[in-house]
Amino acid sequence: MSAESQKSDFTSNLGRIYGIYTGGFVAFVVFIGVLERAGVPNHILGYLFVAFTIGVYAAIGIMSRTMQVDEYYVAGRKVPSFYNGMATAADWMSAASFIGMAGTLYLLGYDGLAFILGWTGGYVLVATLIAPYLRKFGCYTVPDFLAFRFGGNAARIAGIVVLMSCSFTYVVAQIVGTGLIGARLLGMSFELAVFVGLVGILVCSMLGGMRAVTWTQVAQYIVLIIAYLVPVVILSTQKFGIPIPQLTYGTVLSEIQAKEAALGVSAAASHVVPFARYDPLNFFALVLCLMVGTASLPHVLMRYFTTPSVREARSSVAWTLLFIFILYFTAPAYAAFAKLEVFENVIGKPLAQLPGWIYSYGKIGLIQICGTNAVDVATITAACGKIAGHTGILQLANFTIQADAIVIATPEIAGLPYVVSGLVAAGGLAAALSTADGLLLAIANALSHDVYARMINKDAPVARKLVIARVLLILVAIIAAWVASGRPADIVAMVAWAFSLAAAGLFPALVMGIWSKKTTAAAAVAGIWAGFLTTLTYLVVTRYFPGFGVNVLGMYSNVNPVTGAALVDIAKLKVEQPQLFQQGWVAISHPLASKVGYFNVANISAGLFGMPIGFLTMYIVSKFTTAPNKELQDFIDQIRQPRGATVMIEK
Repeated sequence: MSAESQKSDFTSNLGRIYGIYTGGFVAFVVFIGVLERAGVPNHILGYLFVAFTIGVYAAIGIMSRTMQVDEYYVAGRKVPSFYNGMATAADWMSAASFIGMAGTLYLLGYDGLAFILGWTGGYVLVATLIAPYLRKFGCYTVPDFLAFRFGGNAARIAGIVVLMSCSFTYVVAQIVGTGLIGARLLGMSFELAVFVGLVGILVCSMLGGMRAVTWTQVAQYIVLIIAYLVPVVILSTQKFGIPIPQLTYGTVLSEIQAKEAALGVSAAASHVVPFARYDPLNFFALVLCLMVGTASLPHVLMRYFTTPSVREARSSVAWTLLFIFILYFTAPAYAAFAKLEVFENVIGKPLAQLPGWIYSYGKIGLIQICGTNAVDVATITAACGKIAGHTGILQLANFTIQADAIVIATPEIAGLPYVVSGLVAAGGLAAALSTADGLLLAIANALSHDVYARMINKDAPVARKLVIARVLLILVAIIAAWVASGRPADIVAMVAWAFSLAAAGLFPALVMGIWSKKTTAAAAVAGIWAGFLTTLTYLVVTRYFPGFGVNVLGMYSNVNPVTGAALVDIAKLKVEQPQLFQQGWVAISHPLASKVGYFNVANISAGLFGMPIGFLTMYIVSKFTTAPNKELQDFIDQIRQPRGATVMIEK
C-alpha cells in the first residue's frame, strides 16, 4: 500500500481511530483505579500515568514523521475542520487554562472572569478578521504573510521578533506547568521535572512537525477535557446529587458567601464582589488585550493554515470555540468548589491535623502557612508560634495557596481517590505539552523557514531545511527549559504578557494588511515596532525596573481598586528607603514591582498602550508614503473573497 493511500485511510477513519483511543484511555484509568484499590503505591501509579500518556503521544509523533515540506509546516493542508478545532483547542488550552484558570478564579473571584471573557471573545476576532484570509493567502507562517503583503524582509524581520518574544514568553509558562505537574506526580525536583517534560514535548514535535503535532493534539484534547471534567462532576454529584457542576455553581457561591461572613472576610477580599482586585478600567483593558492577543498569536493562527479550504478554516474556528467553551464554562465552578472545600476542610483545623496534601504542595513552594513553605508540621508550628496570640488553629489569613496549585490539588483537597489526582495531572500535562509543541513549532518554523530558507539560503534542499528546523527546535526548547527552571513568574501572568506583546506588535499589521489596501510597507514596519516596543517597555519597566520608571519616566503609584488609595507611598519611600529607586532587575517581592505605571494601568494590560500607537502609526505613515501598486491592491481584494483557490502556493 502506498504512503499516499495510507494517509487517505488514516484521515477517512479518524472517528474510529480516536473512538478506540478514547475507550482505551478510559479503560486505562479504570485499570489504575483497580491497582490503587489493590494497594499499589501512589508514586508507582504516577509513573504509570506519565509513561502511558507520553508513550502514546510519542508513538503518534513517530508514526507521523515526515520529510515533506508541506506536511512538516502545515500538515499537508488536509486536516478536517472538526479535528483541527479539537487540535486548536488543545493548542490553545495551555497550562494557563488548565492549571492556572481555575486557580486565578479562586484567587481573584469575580474579577478572574476577565480571562474567560478575553480568551473566548478573541476567537470572534479570529473568525471574522484574520484566520480565513490568511488561509486563502496560503502561507506557511505569519511572517510569510507580512513579507509578501508589505514587500521585502523588513516587515518579515519585525514579525519574527514579535513572534519570538510572545511565543518564547508563552512557551516558558508551559514548561513551568510541566515542571509543576512532574514534580507532584513523579516526586522529583521541579528543576529536574522541567527537563523530563521537555523530552515529552520534543518527541511529539521534532519528528513530524505540524503533522505530528496535529494528531498528537487531538489525542491530548481528549485526555485533558476528560481530566478537567471528572473531578468537578464528582464533587457536584457528591454534594448536590447533580452531575452538572454549572447548575450547582450558584448554590456553591451562596455557601462561599456564608462561609466568608463567618470567617470575617472583608468585601475587598470576597469571591463574589466585582472589581475588588481590578478596577473597571483594568478589568476591561485586560479583556481587550486578551481578545486581541488571541487573534494575533502565531501558533494559533498557523493552525488554520492546515485545513483543506477557506470554508473549513472558518468552520474550524467555530469548532475550536465549542471545544474551548466546554472547559471555560466549567472553570468558574471548579474554582468555587475548590474554595468551598478549603473553607470546610482546611481553615479552622488544628495545625497538627492538617491533611497530608498540604505538605506535598508545600514542599514545591505552592502552599505557605504563617509565611513559610508548608513542608512539615514542625515547620509550620514553629512559624505560627512566632505570631502573637496564635492558637494553633489555622486561620484564613495565615493560609496561602498559589493559583497554579488549585486544579492539581482539588481532588486531594476533596479527599477523592488518587486515581482522580493522577488523571488531573495527566490532563494538565497534556495541556502544557500540546501548547508547548505548537509554540516551539512556531518559533522553529520562523527561524528555519523565514530566516534560513527565505533570507539566508533560498536554494537550500528540502532535507537541509527540515534538519535545520529540527535542530533549532531542540535549541529553543532547551533554552526555554533553562529559563523555566528559574520559575520567573506565575503561569497566568507570563501568558498575559505574551498576549499584550502579540496584540500590540502583530494585530494592527494583520488587520491593516488585510482590510486596508492603502497601508504601505513603511507604515507597517513602523507600526509593528512602535506598538511592540511601547508595550515591551511598559511591561519590563513596571515589573523589573520600577525605580527607573519613577525617577526617569515619571511613573507613579497605581491605586487600590476599592479604596482608591495609592498602592505605595512614593514620596515617603524616597525619604525612608531611597535605595529602592536605584535598584534594577528587581524581584517580584520588591515594594515597587508591578505597582507603578501610568493612568493606573496594570502591566498585564500593557497592550492597551501599544495597540492604539501601532494603529495610529500605520495610519499616519501611510498618509505620507506611496500607496501600494494596483497589482498588490488587487491581490488584497482576492484574499478577501471567501471562494476560490489558495492565492500563493509555497514551495
